[in-house]
Amino acid sequence: MTRLTRRHATELETISVTVPAEAVEAYEDALAVVCTTIGIFEMDDSQLFWRVEGVRDAGYGEVELTGALALAAAVTGHGATLDRTRTEAEGWLARTYESFPEQTVGQRFAVRGTHLDRSVSSRRITITLDAGVAFGSGEHGSTRGCLRALETVAHRRPRRILDMGCGSGILAMAAAALLHRPVLAIDIEPWSVRTTARNAELNGLGPLIDARLGNGWRTPGLSRRAPFDLVFANILARPLCLMAQDLALHLAPGGTAILAGLLNSQAGMVLAAHRRQGLVLERRLNEGDWTTLVLRKASSPA
Repeated sequence: MTRLTRRHATELETISVTVPAEAVEAYEDALAVVCTTIGIFEMDDSQLFWRVEGVRDAGYGEVELTGALALAAAVTGHGATLDRTRTEAEGWLARTYESFPEQTVGQRFAVRGTHLDRSVSSRRITITLDAGVAFGSGEHGSTRGCLRALETVAHRRPRRILDMGCGSGILAMAAAALLHRPVLAIDIEPWSVRTTARNAELNGLGPLIDARLGNGWRTPGLSRRAPFDLVFANILARPLCLMAQDLALHLAPGGTAILAGLLNSQAGMVLAAHRRQGLVLERRLNEGDWTTLVLRKASSPA
């Protein structure tokens, strides 16, 4: 999806929509057409509805935004009303920083914004992200589930690693930092590829992260890097089901797949699609309303 060229902001506007969990990603992409930063906030403890919020120059890209929202509604089947609030630039920056505190995940990871004091020592592997990049910040249940799952399989020391749908690059960076291995990171969105590359450099992981623009398993050159010992796919339930056969074909014997981006209610559907391809459920992790599946391919016969 093409992002518009920014102009200098004299006044900012916060725009937001409230949508069901399964429509969050599509509306996040829609707001990102005109917004510099996107935040996702749960509306209540049920985690059934979420507010997707972005900040833009007041009135900027109205035609493009209207089209992107219409596309999100068509793709998800969920229409949404756009709320607008004028925001002073200084006040917005302070609020952005306040809404992005350090996130500790599992036993080994911490995710911190660039606005926080970097001199604070930590025994955790710390991943630093720009506070303006709200997606993939470690707050979402699917991201947290993937990081926890990575901890459980790290002892296998996978050598060939793929992050399919890399977003901010947080999973690719976590794997590279923990395992000291190169990671191929692929996304269909040019903005995500650029963000992943920028974040990798910020964290001193640039040499280990190969961020590439591509369309899933049809990405040029991907097959030459296979088979993979570890694959992350933090996407959505239906695409995961459609990609099950390709995932199994590109996964090494004994290899592990960490699948996320699915609600608890969708886990059975995703698991069934991958079981039909010979993958076995090793572990299921829940973070609120979100499920992460850890699957494994059988080893080759002796």
